[in-house]
Amino acid sequence: MTTEPNTVESQPIAGARPPSQGAAPLPDDALIIIPVRNLVMFPGLVMPITIGRETTVAAVQEAARTGRQVGIVLQRDPSVTEPGKDDLYPVGTTASILRYMTTPDGSHHVICQGEQRFRLNELLSGYPYYVGRVERMESAPVIDAEIEALMLQLKARAAEVLTLLPQAPAELGVSLQNITAPDALADWIVGMMDAKPAEKQEVLETFELRARMEKALSLLSHRLEVLRISQDIDERTKSRFAERQREAVLREQLKTIQQQLGDDEEAPAEVAQLEEAIDKAAMPAEVETHARKELKRLARMPEAAGEYSMLLTYMEWLTELPWSAATEDRIDIGEARRILDEDHYGLEKIKRRILEYLAVRKLNPNGKSPILCFAGPPGVGKTSLGQSIAKATGRKFVRVSLGGVHDESEIRGHRRTYVGALPGNIIQGMRKAGSSNCVMMLDEVDKLGSGVHGDPAAALLEVLDPEQNATFRDNYLGVPFDLSKVMFICTANMLETISGPLRDRMEIIQLPGYTEMEKAQIARRYLIGRQMEANGLKPEQCEITDAALHALIQRYTREAGVRGLEREVGGVLRSAAMRIAEGSAQQVKIDEPDLEAILGPARFENEVAMRASMPGVATGLAWTPVGGDILFIEATRTPGGGRLVLTGQLGDVMKESAQAALSLLKTRAESLRIDPALFEKSDIHIHVPAGATPKDGPSAGVAMFSALASLMSNRALRHDCAMTGEISLRGLVLPVGGIKEKVLAALRAGITTVLLPARNRKDVEDVPEDARRQLTFVFLDTVDDAMRTLMPLHPVAPEVTESLQSY
Repeated sequence: MTTEPNTVESQPIAGARPPSQGAAPLPDDALIIIPVRNLVMFPGLVMPITIGRETTVAAVQEAARTGRQVGIVLQRDPSVTEPGKDDLYPVGTTASILRYMTTPDGSHHVICQGEQRFRLNELLSGYPYYVGRVERMESAPVIDAEIEALMLQLKARAAEVLTLLPQAPAELGVSLQNITAPDALADWIVGMMDAKPAEKQEVLETFELRARMEKALSLLSHRLEVLRISQDIDERTKSRFAERQREAVLREQLKTIQQQLGDDEEAPAEVAQLEEAIDKAAMPAEVETHARKELKRLARMPEAAGEYSMLLTYMEWLTELPWSAATEDRIDIGEARRILDEDHYGLEKIKRRILEYLAVRKLNPNGKSPILCFAGPPGVGKTSLGQSIAKATGRKFVRVSLGGVHDESEIRGHRRTYVGALPGNIIQGMRKAGSSNCVMMLDEVDKLGSGVHGDPAAALLEVLDPEQNATFRDNYLGVPFDLSKVMFICTANMLETISGPLRDRMEIIQLPGYTEMEKAQIARRYLIGRQMEANGLKPEQCEITDAALHALIQRYTREAGVRGLEREVGGVLRSAAMRIAEGSAQQVKIDEPDLEAILGPARFENEVAMRASMPGVATGLAWTPVGGDILFIEATRTPGGGRLVLTGQLGDVMKESAQAALSLLKTRAESLRIDPALFEKSDIHIHVPAGATPKDGPSAGVAMFSALASLMSNRALRHDCAMTGEISLRGLVLPVGGIKEKVLAALRAGITTVLLPARNRKDVEDVPEDARRQLTFVFLDTVDDAMRTLMPLHPVAPEVTESLQSY
């Protein structure tokens, strides 16, 4: 409710023309209509209206001259300049013009008194202003006990509202008590109330008295509650202000006393700045109490004190952390999908999991965030995926590198008692992000170390536990900091080095290596453009053909990711940039034959056929922390007494696999047409090349058995096959891990057939579809299944045998 009159400007009239003397007379059921904005006239109220347009002025002057009433009608959309009938509300109020005046600045004002409700049936044409045919609404209120009760409620609450309004005239209270008609009371209260025009119009259009009074009572109750809350806030603000004013007076008195005592040094400027920073930081109550206590210590401490700078640095850290500052989540699943597809090619399962997470955050913003861990070989896009998630959600992104961290204080911070103490990497990352709901990437979490200064992986347990990180306590801060709103994303190359409890807190998302087709697409979409920009080239100046791109992938790189490929692309483009810069060419096209002159001879070649086309050589598949790789198992025999020699820096498990393979081969000697006496007359030597690299694990069992069977039967294995799987002494092929990485390594090496344990059939679904189409899979239940696929039926020719002995 307000004590000031509403003043609004009337709307311009659609199709109006200057007043003319020949206008048709108005019918008896017609009214001059005045459309208005933001003003609802009620019967019985007197209100001023400001008019501005000439046609509206002419209409009011005509009504004042002839003594006619006008119809005040609220316009639906205030922005419409020429409203039609559909732009006006259907119910308005007839009004008598009490006074018309013009001010020196040329504006026109009219004071009207509302008389009666009417319904606007149609607008009439042929007049220089709005004229409408109307139906006047007669009201004959029936007063009963319920109406009287509503009247008492309205008067009581209206009187309470008047007591809460500042500087409310006493005449309003007298006017309120003098109203005896229930319909007039409801209209008077709503008309004087500070409510939205649409809410007032709803009451105006309610003709049934009881319903009208109930709506008026509802609006009045809402306004009363708002005023009560406003008054409570005002009182609390005044109390707080009075307390601060009292502190300011006491400080001035203290300053005066210090001047009288000769100690009139003013407090350092840093103290005032820190006090202002504490006010703006919106810290939790516990933290703010602690900060103000430390600030008082700082204010009383001489600047020359040794602890002053330490405490000042601590206060700066405390006030610059984002205790309550947060970015608004902007989660649009379609936009997030577009960003992920734009930034990354392939990785469909990973993208789907990220979109699922975003969908859950959109439906349940207050839910606890899972701790995602992207695991995979280097260069497959783990870090850039985190940046894409931050971009898709509109959050700040901060990266914390954990590689080589071996001190617990790097996570939890140093205590303030140490010289040069600082918070840990987590709190430093929060300060850098400046937002309490940032995306924080903990990079290389598998590279954490431990030493005499504690285990940083153990310190991460609290950080990455949604049940605990709401009260994370950094040793330097000494107060709890809420990390529950942060979205943590970890990256790792291998999961085996991550401690069990830490791994249990994370949701592992495996990122495989890329196929040749995927690498070519990534290079074409991202790498070439990025390297062109880095080397100052324009797209029209240099072109790399598809043949050259595939040759780069096959002959100059052998990796799961694309970092090496990007380096080679950069080398090719630098040579083109040099030719363009020295003026020897305006446009350079790089084709496959040009690569050797630019990058030198091919670094990698397909050596599978050369090394596996002789007896005693089998191609195995191995898993490494940087992706899969092929592994050659070479076996040879010399005259001796049945010894088994193992070389190639093999681990204990791999040595046991070789012994098991030899024992199994002896039991299968007859079925493989091997003379059992050969085992007693020969020493067998098994070697795994790349002897400088340690190797271990049971997955080479099938390959070792196949190499020994090939050697002892003097028959070569198929050179286009590679295999993996553990064997048992009964000849069973047992499942192994890393199938996806091993299969991709086989594809990169030119293998066409891959032998896998039958119980690993389900893992083939994780292999990219493009890779599955290029390979033939043979699933093994026993080693006999492998022999049927690998072992040709004809023996090796004598010349091959001689070459084997010389080899």
